Amino acid sequence: MKRFSLVCLLAGISLVPASAQKSSPFSGRWDLLVTPSASNAKPYPDWMEVAPKDGAPAVRIQPRSGSAFYAKQFKEDGTQLNVQWANGTTTWDLTLKDGKLTGTERRNGKDFAALSGVRAPALNREAPKAWTAAEAIFNGKDLTGWEPTDPAAANHWIVKNGELINETKGANLKTTRKFDDFKLHIEYNCPDDGNSGIYLRGRYEVQVEYEKVDANDKFHSIGAVYSMIAPAVELPRKPGTWETFDITLVGRRLTVVRNGVKTIDNQEIAGPTGGALDSNEAEPGPFYIQGDHTGGMKYRNITIQVPKK
Repeated sequence: MKRFSLVCLLAGISLVPASAQKSSPFSGRWDLLVTPSASNAKPYPDWMEVAPKDGAPAVRIQPRSGSAFYAKQFKEDGTQLNVQWANGTTTWDLTLKDGKLTGTERRNGKDFAALSGVRAPALNREAPKAWTAAEAIFNGKDLTGWEPTDPAAANHWIVKNGELINETKGANLKTTRKFDDFKLHIEYNCPDDGNSGIYLRGRYEVQVEYEKVDANDKFHSIGAVYSMIAPAVELPRKPGTWETFDITLVGRRLTVVRNGVKTIDNQEIAGPTGGALDSNEAEPGPFYIQGDHTGGMKYRNITIQVPKK
């Protein structure tokens, strides 16, 4: 997937200083729901952040899939916000009232979907003083406790020799249980040219990939929170071997230890990544493992710890 990082321009009006942007009623992060007009289409999540970038007003968008990017043009008029992206072929017309967003998405000038949104929760929480003992959420015998994210998708996940294996490209797999704050231990074996991901609360993807060395930048490489957070440490590539992730998520604060090395240290996840199941960030969510990119992925020894009461 290509990643876009374009400098935002105001459409039809001059740029204003960053200090003025702070007073904008749209400032902050927004969890969005897109409800397509087509009767057979299901609603899906998007995300938006209105905040200065490099001293200028900017709007960052996380669409249904792919990477977060900056809108090419936008215009604000009181409680109205117009955002243009996808080379101007897609527009959002948003109205802010009583702290909520409503509006319309148009594609090539035609109404495509209704938009609604609420302010994303801050999720500022202190780290727990103690955690429960590690509990297996994959029993190594069968798919008990796991199910496809889309029941209509072809499911090629099997269990063999204590391993969760995706035989070929197909369904994504999620836990039937939901989690809030946690410590996750998971072991993975990614083949050469493999691409998968581990979604935290079903919203934030930790990338698992061994595509060609120059295929991805650091925000899209193994161990990154896809397009949001890059690993601070680059580790040797080990396709076809067993490796480990130890992932702690408290509120929005994420720590990742890969193969015993801390690669992300208590960093904030701004919002959902592409492929999120929903944008209900205030709620617990499942883990899900991506199976719709490539086959050959293997996982094992998946355990969870939660805050001790």
